[in-house]
Amino acid sequence: MGAVGLKTHIWANNTRSIVLLAGFPVLLVLILYGLQLILMGFGFLPNSGGSLGDDMGMAASMLAGTIPLALVIAGVWFAIAWVGNQAMIDAMTGARKVTRSDQPELYNLLENLCISRGIKTPTLRIIETDTMNAYASGLSEGHYSVTVTSGLMQALDRDEMEAVLAHELTHILNKDVRTMVIASIFAGIISVIAQLIFRGLFYVRGGGRKNKNAGALIAVGLIIAAIGFALSIVIRLMLSRTREFVADAGSVELTKNPDAMISALRKISGRSYVRAPDDVQGMFLDNEPEKGNLVDEMFATHPPIEKRIAALVEYAGGRDQGPRDPDALEAGVPVTAVPTTTYGTAVPTS
Repeated sequence: MGAVGLKTHIWANNTRSIVLLAGFPVLLVLILYGLQLILMGFGFLPNSGGSLGDDMGMAASMLAGTIPLALVIAGVWFAIAWVGNQAMIDAMTGARKVTRSDQPELYNLLENLCISRGIKTPTLRIIETDTMNAYASGLSEGHYSVTVTSGLMQALDRDEMEAVLAHELTHILNKDVRTMVIASIFAGIISVIAQLIFRGLFYVRGGGRKNKNAGALIAVGLIIAAIGFALSIVIRLMLSRTREFVADAGSVELTKNPDAMISALRKISGRSYVRAPDDVQGMFLDNEPEKGNLVDEMFATHPPIEKRIAALVEYAGGRDQGPRDPDALEAGVPVTAVPTTTYGTAVPTS
């Protein structure tokens, strides 16, 4: 049954996220199993000496030893991400920290939203670029950050900027950043294992153990590894897309203004590109694929803006005024349906 309102829409997307996140450990076990079959086929692991089914059963029994090792590796990976994630993101995007005295109106806007939800105000950061985007980062209370581009500040009015900040604050309130880090860790481990498997095929000459099922074991292992790798990418992207719908809905919950979120998305559409690695772009307010390209849309980290706006209209009762005129945006002509003061002209950008 489809969602019938904003609350149901949020609940349905949160449920979908939990289901998707639960798929990563399953895929990690699957790809470890595939790796063991390949190593058994090449003679690096002992075999049963029996049929193909006996060898596959023996490989399954070895998982009791390899799964704990994989979890230890995931723990070390997570610790590194926990300590250094913000510094790495700043280095990759060029974001710089700003204070209340640097951007008083922007800071007050974010602080008012935080006060309404009783949470500590995140650190504000700015990327100096003409394009329009924003993202939330950080893994724990006291270390959260909201980053916006200077182009976004110049183009949006006050209500639209408040809607965008509420969107990013929802990512923090819903622990989306932490969720995506966990997803990236699992996807990264699976990716590393898959690359070791496929690159190792060019160099491995075989171990000392003979196995009459070698060819079949290697073929089955490769198929399992390929399926696990592909599904890990699909799940991570689906997880990211789902969280954007929830954050849009959360923005409406905080601001009670779906029109402002819709208007902001209309202005951002087609003007959001910021150079950054794929994992970081997955955190952005928008990372829309090119329209009409089915493959790009399939592997996109974000849903198309048209679908996000359609959800805001259907579940939050928002009004869509349609695509914005690029010439009007360039000229700074107000094109929002939200009657308010222009935010960009009130906030210094340097």
